[in-house]
Amino acid sequence: EVQLVESGGGSVQAGGSLRLTCVASGDGISGDCMGWFRQAPGKERELVARIWFGGTFYADSAKGRFTISQDAAETTVYLQMNSLKPEDTGKYYCGQSRIGRACAPSKVENYYWGHGTQVTVSS
Repeated sequence: EVQLVESGGGSVQAGGSLRLTCVASGDGISGDCMGWFRQAPGKERELVARIWFGGTFYADSAKGRFTISQDAAETTVYLQMNSLKPEDTGKYYCGQSRIGRACAPSKVENYYWGHGTQVTVSS
């Protein structure tokens, strides 16, 4: 289990950029799949991007605009968000797979979560 704290959200105009940061602490930090998820009111939490041993995955909506990365110690995960669109609006959560050293299916119950950081993109 790990403690996750997100930061970097805010309000921006369409076309702007934000960089989200997730700081992890506790046991089992390294070697686990880490992801960024977005949740809008009335919608389920959706996978945006994830990283595991340097390999990355992006939702179609994020490809070409977002970049997920982490530091060498795997204690910090970033999501660089460029060319933001209003539909990117939502609360962004950092998640760590509950399956050690693997990427669990992208369901809420399969991840440990931070408390999220709000991203709002206006036209």
